Amino acid sequence: MDLKEIQNLIKFVAKSGASEVKLEMDDVKITIKTASDESKETTFVQQIPVSAAPVAAQPAAPAAPVETAPVAAAESSAEDNSKYITIKSPIIGTLYRKPSPDKPTFVEVGDSIKEGDVLCIIEAMKLFNEIESEVSGKIVKVLVDDSSPVEFDQPLFLVDPS
Repeated sequence: MDLKEIQNLIKFVAKSGASEVKLEMDDVKITIKTASDESKETTFVQQIPVSAAPVAAQPAAPAAPVETAPVAAAESSAEDNSKYITIKSPIIGTLYRKPSPDKPTFVEVGDSIKEGDVLCIIEAMKLFNEIESEVSGKIVKVLVDDSSPVEFDQPLFLVDPS
């Protein structure tokens, strides 16, 4: 089951009004729980088998206080950003902008990207997942810092598709 299918399943469960859905397959167990109607929040938990190999071997970064960008942007900046495509996090984890501490970042502001280019790595449950671009364009803004915790569907990059 790939990330797109998991994201679609989460959206379907959230819209259906079900409070909890469990899905078990040969190599993946997924539990999706939705909170009460008051909070309208969806929790996603994925258990990945131990036999899966990590994408990249990167030592864990020491925990440091991290400032997170506010989710709700000011109206003026929202209007300016409407022409850009937002690349969002497909999973919960820790975002790394470099393949390893001594390497350069995957992408910087102003870099041209094409579909399939690796933008960053998100570590989830000791597995390093490469996040690839689904669009072509130019990086306009990087919305998260290196070694920052990210949530599901959190905006990561703004891309100008023109």
